[in-house]
Amino acid sequence: MQLSLETTPQPPASSPTDRLHQYCGDDTLFRDRYRVIKALGRGGFGVTFLARDAALPGSPVCVIKQLCPKVSNPSTLARACERFEREAKTLSQLGSHAHIPQLLDYFQVDDQFYLVQEYVRGWTLAKEIRQQGPLSEYGVKRFLLELLPVLTFVHQQQVIHRDIKPPNIIRCQDDGRLVLIDFGAVKERIVELEDTAHRGATTQFVGTIGFAPPEQLALRPSYASDIYAIGVTCLFLLTGKPPMEFDYDPVTGELRWEDEVNVSEHFGNILRRMLRISVRDRYQSADQLLRVLELEPYLDNLSECLNRPRRLNLTEEATARPSLVADHGLGRSPFPPSPFSKTAEQIRGWRKRLQQRQQQPWITSDLASSNY
Repeated sequence: MQLSLETTPQPPASSPTDRLHQYCGDDTLFRDRYRVIKALGRGGFGVTFLARDAALPGSPVCVIKQLCPKVSNPSTLARACERFEREAKTLSQLGSHAHIPQLLDYFQVDDQFYLVQEYVRGWTLAKEIRQQGPLSEYGVKRFLLELLPVLTFVHQQQVIHRDIKPPNIIRCQDDGRLVLIDFGAVKERIVELEDTAHRGATTQFVGTIGFAPPEQLALRPSYASDIYAIGVTCLFLLTGKPPMEFDYDPVTGELRWEDEVNVSEHFGNILRRMLRISVRDRYQSADQLLRVLELEPYLDNLSECLNRPRRLNLTEEATARPSLVADHGLGRSPFPPSPFSKTAEQIRGWRKRLQQRQQQPWITSDLASSNY
């Protein structure tokens, strides 16, 4: 499902799994419908092709993803077909989001599975950073504020992306929106059906080394695994460096990135939590992380509110406790101060005395006799 415009050298057509190569540049239509133009990319699970849908007016451009499961017996292939059907329907649901390519068709030819998706005209974030340079903190925050709602939608469909990285995020040429591509869901389901005797941990892993956290390498991904991958993606956007170029702490295994970036303390804390090795120490959902980011502009105001005393006026007191107001008269609040308000009042008094002492050092201060 790789939709990037970045092409790779075309593999030889002699490979038995690359049957679409024989259609490249030929007028012959694949399945009497698709005119294959060229190969876009190749991975461990299949090949991606750029094509035109000749059955539709104007022959619009689309992308065909050929998946190549390694199955060797009919019963395993039958289970692969059933699972492919289910996962393709999941991708169809995901494609209803404006920031995810729409699934146009899916089918099976012999023992090969094919997905046909919307073609997104644009470039990947990896290419954008290589050409334009790293983003500022503000630019990375804008990236997160746009992508996190997409990831929230994905997780609500009970799907873990498993391969979030700059090459799998496209900047749409038409409107500048970010599009998330190349979901690992279908690939993992197909891989899980390989013959057990020929299957190892390395063949089951879906993701990219450096962007995938330890639990994903151990084949136990969670929603927080996608949070880690987005955190590593943020480091790339801030520095232009892939994760393998960062040092790491040999004790904790965490990336040493603090000296490589120049960000605010608040955003640094956010990145630090996104990149925790322990799953429970990370943000547990994209929505949780999004709320923390959206709260940042109001932190100064919230801090100021916490420093100001809150006093009920007579109307509020009468509304809250009318009997106490009547019993205690109008000149004094009937409510005993809370421990929190007492402490706050003491701190304000201490600050006031400290300020006076700094302005007039010859005045004898009572700080020495205070409890602070």
